[in-house]
Amino acid sequence: MMNHAETAGMVTLELRLPLMMLVAFHCGMLAAADPVTAWRQTHVIPAAEAGQAAATDEHFVYAVNNTHVAKYDRKTGQRLAVSMGPAQHLNSAYLWDGRLYSAHSNYPKNPEHSEIKVLDLESMQLTTFHDFGESEGSLTWANRHADQWWCHFAFYGIENHRSYLARYDNQWQETGRWTLPVELIARLGAFSLSGGIWHGDELLVTGHDDPIVFRLRLPRSGHVLELIGAEPAPFTGQGIAVDPLTGGLVGIHRPKKQVLFAEPE
Repeated sequence: MMNHAETAGMVTLELRLPLMMLVAFHCGMLAAADPVTAWRQTHVIPAAEAGQAAATDEHFVYAVNNTHVAKYDRKTGQRLAVSMGPAQHLNSAYLWDGRLYSAHSNYPKNPEHSEIKVLDLESMQLTTFHDFGESEGSLTWANRHADQWWCHFAFYGIENHRSYLARYDNQWQETGRWTLPVELIARLGAFSLSGGIWHGDELLVTGHDDPIVFRLRLPRSGHVLELIGAEPAPFTGQGIAVDPLTGGLVGIHRPKKQVLFAEPE
């Protein structure tokens, strides 16, 4: 989502320790019971805008920072265009029906305001697709699954347990809401989920800066997502997307300003 080093400092390690101690045993059992599949880096494209997220199609790569989306040639790595249109905190990149959708918020301002921006891939004009208005939490990613919209709203610091996944129908009526499992919250530290995509019936999600892809699924009952795996990955957290050519993933290395491609080992 954001450059949170400056905001996370207000949260002390002592505030997180009780929760971490409560779930440490559970996390250990999960790791022992669930074999980990690693994501292997296969390709790199340098991109100055690789600060929040990345997405790709067959011919182009899109790198996202707070305010712009840049379009790169997938084969040559040449930057071809940069988005036009106002934005202050873009958070994700999702290609659907020939356009790119990006979660957007006014973080760290209050009251929180969230919307989904949409990018015309020909004109590179960035406009508002859906405005949530004043929102409960800051929108960090949004995508489609089972003909509905799935949107993650984040809280940070000692309130990050309030982060949630919301499901909306095509008229933007909320049809479901799920919170994050306590064992995942413990591993996120003071942060929340920065990236998320559907992969079959599972959600692949990423945190703020850890090189891990977490696997979640909807519960059969109740309103808490289930953590079913954690897979090492080359991405430094942030937004991820599916690579339609390989079936792998694309994400970013924020410190190196790179778009990374990865496939399962």
